[in-house]
Amino acid sequence: MDRRTLLKAGIAGTALFAAPAIIGRSAYASTYKPEYKLSTVVGSAFPWGKGGDIWIELVKERTQGRINIKMYPGVSLVNGDQTREFTAIRQGVIDLAIGSTINWSPQIKQLNLFSLPFLAQDHAGLDAMVQGEVGKEIMGLVEKNGVVPLAWGENGFREVSNSKHEIRKPADMKGLKFRVVGSPIFNDTFTALGANPTQMSWADAQPALASGAVEGQENPLHVFTAAKLNTLAQKFVTRWGYVADPLIFVANQDVWKSWSADDQKIVRQAAIDAGKQEIAIARKGLTANDSSFVKEVEALGVKVTELTAAEKDAFKQAVKPAYDKWVQQIGPDLVKKAEAAVAAARKKA
Repeated sequence: MDRRTLLKAGIAGTALFAAPAIIGRSAYASTYKPEYKLSTVVGSAFPWGKGGDIWIELVKERTQGRINIKMYPGVSLVNGDQTREFTAIRQGVIDLAIGSTINWSPQIKQLNLFSLPFLAQDHAGLDAMVQGEVGKEIMGLVEKNGVVPLAWGENGFREVSNSKHEIRKPADMKGLKFRVVGSPIFNDTFTALGANPTQMSWADAQPALASGAVEGQENPLHVFTAAKLNTLAQKFVTRWGYVADPLIFVANQDVWKSWSADDQKIVRQAAIDAGKQEIAIARKGLTANDSSFVKEVEALGVKVTELTAAEKDAFKQAVKPAYDKWVQQIGPDLVKKAEAAVAAARKKA
């Protein structure tokens, strides 16, 4: 074989070895969508939606525009049905989501842990659960159920409001109609308090409150102001901190697998960073050292009632049958871990 023939053969061989890498990169790049759909329950006026905005911007900046995300608030990708969101993520109808543990609890019963009344009690107790072994176990369950968990966020502690009168004791709730979310534990909790719970989506709740079809609701105070619930006859708020509402940043499995390892790392870290910022926004003005947000609510002409420890304990005792029932459904071992974590956090405080 002469020199020219050897040279041609060498070039051809090099091309053959290089081809898989070129084809691989080309095929890989083609798996990226022009835009990814992010589902949230509420928009940018709320801390939850602000967390979505932050995540979108961080991902776009850090991937240099390779991954572009658009937020779809109002769970509009599933026609406003919050309880269908998790299934839609698994099915690929939704690419990404920042979802409530409450809304996803019909699919993952252990998520009802965070809805056990008066378990977390305060931010320290919630952090002890979410940031410790309990949080890791919950993330593992989310992944086991076919969705990639990335980070924690927070909707906040849910406070009760109504249009009729101040609530200081369980008897004050007797007979009142309350809008509750679509998780059975909320029905059991409010029924134990003598109230009349009615499950409905947030979209349906607002006109129901305005018309008086329901008289009360429970949501974090940031939701109260952003949704202007004072204009929907909600004149009395009781801060009882009975349930916390953690959020989880997640991705659809197929979408996740379609990204490079480097981009996966970027998206995960962006979710962690966005989650931390979102939690800070959700807690602003609602801490032991800063209650300025409570004053903002009062400035709307709303009476805000702060319960004493003894008053909270009366509610805790009233809902104990519901608590005990759901311990069995969630799993006694997981609940014990959570109770121990909260107790340890309270000792440190």
